[in-house]
Amino acid sequence: MIEVENLTKHFGPKFAVNDLSFTVKPGEVLGFLGPNGAGKSTTMRMITGFITPSSGDARVCGHSIVDEPYLAKQKIGYLPESAPLYNDMTVIGFLKFCADVRNLSGPAKRDAVERAIETCFLQSVAKQSIDTLSKGYRHRTCLAQSLLHDPEVLILDEPTDGLDPNQKHEVRQLIKRLGKSKTILFSTHILEEVDASCTRAVIVDRGKIVADGTPAELKAQSPSGSLHDLFRELTTHDSAHSAA
Repeated sequence: MIEVENLTKHFGPKFAVNDLSFTVKPGEVLGFLGPNGAGKSTTMRMITGFITPSSGDARVCGHSIVDEPYLAKQKIGYLPESAPLYNDMTVIGFLKFCADVRNLSGPAKRDAVERAIETCFLQSVAKQSIDTLSKGYRHRTCLAQSLLHDPEVLILDEPTDGLDPNQKHEVRQLIKRLGKSKTILFSTHILEEVDASCTRAVIVDRGKIVADGTPAELKAQSPSGSLHDLFRELTTHDSAHSAA
């Protein structure tokens, strides 16, 4: 479970995230929607302990990311935006290295690597050098490392960014399948992913939550029944004002 309470991050006078509170329950896939610059990545970096909140807190499986960061991070699998890879390693070599970082060893390490490769459909490229992979396979390799320790919570930042339609479909289906047994929070600005993967979604704009509900509930908030129209209505105030 993820519990976010009054999470705030400011850089000087600018608030990137402004008093956010929400909960993601086990077995729930929450889509974190918003335009570029809305505060999605900053929120995820705070929940994962990558950056420190200016105020507020987030608890992961009951552990405060501020007071118990080590325990909280043990529960998290994190796919950051533009996740780094070591191009001179093979896929299996990279995953073994990441398993070492997670303190996995012996049969547990072997099983974890094999399970991640199978889950992310990497069998055909497992022994290839990462620098020879297509963008889709590189993305799957990044996702595989987040699953190695079988985390209870997955936090995925733009998990389908830059993928072709077939690759996006595969990743969306994988997220949906993993969501049956894990707590998943993933950010996106691709509204189709709400119907494809999410049990619930929130829309954020300028660091604040402006809508929260199931896909059907969000569509019902728009006179046209369109999530695209609701998204535009809630996140384009500055453009509308400047045009006026």
